[in-house]
Amino acid sequence: MPERSTTKPSDNALFDDIRHLGRLLGDVIREQEGQAMYDIVEKVRQQSVAFHREGEAQQRRALDRLLQGLSRDQAVSVIRAFSYFSILANIAEDRHVLRRRHAHELAGGKPQPGSVRAALDKLRKAGFEAAQIEDFFAHSLISPVLTAHPTEVQRKSLLDAERVIARLLAERDQPLPPRRQREIDAELRARITQLWQTRLLRYTKLRVSDEIKNALSYYDSTFFNEVPRLYIELEQDLDELFPREDGKSWRLRPFFRMGHWVGGDRDGNPFVTAETLAYALRLQARTALEHYINQVHALGAELSVSLMLASASPELLALAESSPDNSEHRKDEPYRRALIGVYARLAATLRKLGGAEALRHEVGQADPYPCAEAFVADLRIARDSLAGHHAEALARPRLDPLIRAVEVFGFHLATIDLRQSSDKHEEVVAELLATARLCADYSALDEAARIDLLLHTLQDPRPLRVPDAPYSDWARSELAVFEQARQARRLLGEDAIRQTIISHTESVSDLLEVLVLQKECGLLHGTLGTAGASAELLVVPLFETIDDLRNAPDIMRGFYALPGMAELVRSSSALQEIMLGYSDSNKDGGFFTSNWELHKASVALAELFAPLGVDHGIRLRLFHGRGGSVGRGGGPSYEAILAQPAGTVGGSIRLTEQGEVISSKYANPDIGRRNLETLVAATLEATLLSARGKSGEQPARQGVRTGAPQTFLQAAAGLSQVAITAYRELVYGNPRFVDYFYAATPISEIAGLNIGSRPASRKASQSIADLRAIPWSFSWGQCRVALPGWYGFGSAVEQFIAEHPENGAELLARMHKQWPFFRALLSNMDMVLAKSDLAVASHYAQLVTDTRTRKQVFAAIEQEWQRTVQAMRQITGEQEFLQSNPTLARSIRARFPYIDPLNHLQIELLRRFREGQTDERTKRGIHMSINGIAAGLRNTG
Repeated sequence: MPERSTTKPSDNALFDDIRHLGRLLGDVIREQEGQAMYDIVEKVRQQSVAFHREGEAQQRRALDRLLQGLSRDQAVSVIRAFSYFSILANIAEDRHVLRRRHAHELAGGKPQPGSVRAALDKLRKAGFEAAQIEDFFAHSLISPVLTAHPTEVQRKSLLDAERVIARLLAERDQPLPPRRQREIDAELRARITQLWQTRLLRYTKLRVSDEIKNALSYYDSTFFNEVPRLYIELEQDLDELFPREDGKSWRLRPFFRMGHWVGGDRDGNPFVTAETLAYALRLQARTALEHYINQVHALGAELSVSLMLASASPELLALAESSPDNSEHRKDEPYRRALIGVYARLAATLRKLGGAEALRHEVGQADPYPCAEAFVADLRIARDSLAGHHAEALARPRLDPLIRAVEVFGFHLATIDLRQSSDKHEEVVAELLATARLCADYSALDEAARIDLLLHTLQDPRPLRVPDAPYSDWARSELAVFEQARQARRLLGEDAIRQTIISHTESVSDLLEVLVLQKECGLLHGTLGTAGASAELLVVPLFETIDDLRNAPDIMRGFYALPGMAELVRSSSALQEIMLGYSDSNKDGGFFTSNWELHKASVALAELFAPLGVDHGIRLRLFHGRGGSVGRGGGPSYEAILAQPAGTVGGSIRLTEQGEVISSKYANPDIGRRNLETLVAATLEATLLSARGKSGEQPARQGVRTGAPQTFLQAAAGLSQVAITAYRELVYGNPRFVDYFYAATPISEIAGLNIGSRPASRKASQSIADLRAIPWSFSWGQCRVALPGWYGFGSAVEQFIAEHPENGAELLARMHKQWPFFRALLSNMDMVLAKSDLAVASHYAQLVTDTRTRKQVFAAIEQEWQRTVQAMRQITGEQEFLQSNPTLARSIRARFPYIDPLNHLQIELLRRFREGQTDERTKRGIHMSINGIAAGLRNTG
């Protein structure tokens, strides 16, 4: 535990909370496991701290002897202790972030970077006017998308208990009577006892339905309350900083929308079907409607306005008269009567869309609402009546947020994306064409022939499907998903499902195949090339590998060169969404090259769509497939959005939120609002503020969008070429690497952990190419190497400086200072390196039984790590990790002494397990250690 004397005054409260929670956890361990077990936990911690600080062979041997001497049950108890301490430290840290922000605001300091207030202040100082801000919000869309790729290893039961602890910790911060302080401590101890007596792991495989429920749990805790609050605070800031010329208050259209992959992502997951999609849609509608029902019920209690004391509008009186409520006791209370009628209609809507009954039965029968807009219209009648009769104050606490919530979430709650791999679409189209006797072997055709055949099919109004033909189960299943999407759009509105994403897009025909599938399922109207033809779902290519990213502009150019295609897109939505994959491009080409190719693809696509916007009014929106770890595109969202090339954000952005990052960002409602606000602030700044370089050099042609001079672009290209070579030589070129990876990381054990509904590998092999990017990154994070977040960069910088001895180092330093892309990239790498630990990693290397393999591969990793650290120091001028980010440095410093024991115990249990101790308790201990390390590091998946 860090001593108080070593902390800054502003951090004292944090370490006090950590100590307090640690003491309570220690008390629980003594009570539950006995003093002897508590003493063992402390001894392990002390030995681990010594190894972490000194890393000498003597400390390693002492730690090894201690861990090897633990019984299986003792090892599991120690793992549980440190796992829960990491979880409690996370809660304390989140509380401290909010505490410091609150103190900053009370002190009247400048708005903090990343806040909407700070972004608007920048825009005002830059000379932007209200009309420009209004135009931005009129056309913008900001959408975080919760995905079905969980590396979230915590169970919902634990997350719920953690939310209570966070709430109690916040209350404990306030001046309270001693009795209440004692009560809070008793409640904290009770919840920590609950944690200790609740199993950490799932004993059964996570199902898609479980993933759906987990995602929806964040709505009641955070999104329903914090999204409306975000709008309200934003409009207040706009009223102050950008007053409208007409004197009216700002009222923003719902530009913020939630998205989901959960229930619609079929790529590699055979358990996602039309039935699970229908289940997800039904459960989403139920979640939204139950929230609205509870709010309307509460409003009925609050709006006890009597006609004997105040008037109401004719519209409100008519709404009250239409209510099934005829009670004599409420004859003079029109708002209550009206809301009882609204409640009855909502209950009927819940029955129809959600398949459930309202907890409190309605007074009488009523028709369900045909759409969310009709519900909002009734709420606005009540709101306008209150405002017109000196009671607007009654609308602000609950009615206004409810109206905003319905505008944002509707009855569908969030837009579900469909996703499937291009080869699976191809299989279905090939079967349809073969059964219709149009092409016996579609897959054997070359690209030109495929395009001709698919265009002919799209220009023919007749369907391909032959009635009663014996189609395969797979084809029927895939078509059923599109048919379910069509039904959902009719029932829940167009926003229920809007996108169909094509994984592994490699050709123009991949996009056309999805249009053919839409045609077969009633989602394509008219025929290609005829006036008014339109597709209901956006066809979204996902470019994932390095080659795919490089080919993306040519593929999209070829797609829009097809006759009638631009007109079809314009009639459909006038929008082309393109998804960029961070995970697979990283696994394919390494950290630097992945980021560089993503950057180049963004620029090239923006340039391609500029004339399409002029000629056809088609806008481009980029969808960023970011993961939890930096190696998969993770890291601070604010810096990531600002680092996008100028002209590529354009007021609209969608980005994925995955794994344990979802809980770290959104489990705490205040932290959640801060993260939502960051997305809005960054999109505002990236869209409206110029990204001009400050070097004074003439930008290259493509630099008009990158904001970088030609020398920067050339340097980045050179770095990328060396970085990908170094990375691929290790990962794909070293024949010993695969054996090292499977032995020195817990990848095999992660594959057995019940953290997701899909397999860890696309095929039954140990090939790195077949392994999914999530367990790839997750495994390297567990063993504290975090290789996907830095490998290859050191070699690239070393060679660059050697080839440019006069000015290479100075140029890279200038790139770091002046180019947001390069600065954000190095900032993320700095965080990854700070969380890595080669001393711990060397301990994992001992699991590799072949000495030659262990020495060769680990030496390569260690040498590249040293080169990368040296490169970072040369470029940034900082000798310590996170020197410019003391808050994050403090966080990592505080948690390392409690993560390291988990690593060492994981290594010991892996050794036992692989030597034949395959009993369930040992296996469970390994999985618990995976859970604890993930919780401690926070963004490893």
